[in-house]
Amino acid sequence: MYMHTREATKIMINVAIVGYGDAGRRYHSYLISLVEGLNLHAVATRDADRRRAATTKYGVKVYTTIDDLLKDDGIGLVVVATPHDTHAEFSIKAMEAGKHVVTDKAMCMNVSECDAMIEASKQNNVMLSVFHNRRLDWDFSTVKKVLAERMIGTPYYFETGVMQYAGPIGWRTEKARVGGILYDWGAHFIDQMLQLVSDKVEKVFCEIQYRGWGKDVGSYAKLLTRFSNGVLYQIEIGNLAAGPRPRWYILGEEGTFVKFGMDPQEEAMFNGNIDAAKEDPEHRSRIFTDGSDCGSERTIDSVRSSWKEYYQNISDVLNKGAQLAVTPEEIRRVMLVIEAATLSAETGQAVNADI
Repeated sequence: MYMHTREATKIMINVAIVGYGDAGRRYHSYLISLVEGLNLHAVATRDADRRRAATTKYGVKVYTTIDDLLKDDGIGLVVVATPHDTHAEFSIKAMEAGKHVVTDKAMCMNVSECDAMIEASKQNNVMLSVFHNRRLDWDFSTVKKVLAERMIGTPYYFETGVMQYAGPIGWRTEKARVGGILYDWGAHFIDQMLQLVSDKVEKVFCEIQYRGWGKDVGSYAKLLTRFSNGVLYQIEIGNLAAGPRPRWYILGEEGTFVKFGMDPQEEAMFNGNIDAAKEDPEHRSRIFTDGSDCGSERTIDSVRSSWKEYYQNISDVLNKGAQLAVTPEEIRRVMLVIEAATLSAETGQAVNADI
């Protein structure tokens, strides 16, 4: 295991962000600025306006390229917030320079790149993690609580997804750079799936539609996964869908869990205060159970987890030797599922797996 920093109360880890587009500017820089033990030190971006914006807001050093940034010996952690097709290259380059690395999701483009990244982490004795903030969504934390407390008994069928009527923009419209529709929301949903169901993935079937503004990367995807314990798990993503669908629909042997609405932290964060997040009361989770006489329904409050916990864990790992919450080995399984789903969509056949 890589060495963590001594005298944690006296030392701040200097962090540099490569890429200052939507992810670097609106997510990573903001969350890092709130965390004890991390200091936002530098930003690298080819865009002059974005360099000025980073300097104005955070007073950071700015660089044009990752190569220039990696010459800065004061940097301890590099966050890669660039298009997906550059994640492996930039992460490996940073690790070979002796820097710890967080890469935005999707981790990379394929399992081969993932393995090269993990090997670079081991060879250079540095930390590697992937930004899966959606493990800290209120709805996901609530689902974990419901299952842990067996409020619906043993779960056997999951549906989760997001339907929206908005196409991707910028580099996310280019399949060669983004990877396709499964590499954005899909990466988060598959990671959540593998957190909730501990058994091995046995079979994967995926259908991807290419319509409207998703002619290149996909406008709709349905992924059905069967686990070795018989659990079925459906993930559905639509960028050309005008109507809503439940965020979660889970069948258990003793009840059903239903949840509408998205996690409220993003909107609050974009408004400058993630701690002010509030959930629409209409979006509270509902649990339906069957009693001996008649069915019953109740609502439950969401678990108020926080995206800030992701980077606080990174700080604690580097400063205090804590256990890493999101490991690259876990995300390798996500990449294996994405590859199996892609193959299924291309062939129209279910793919047998041992993931």
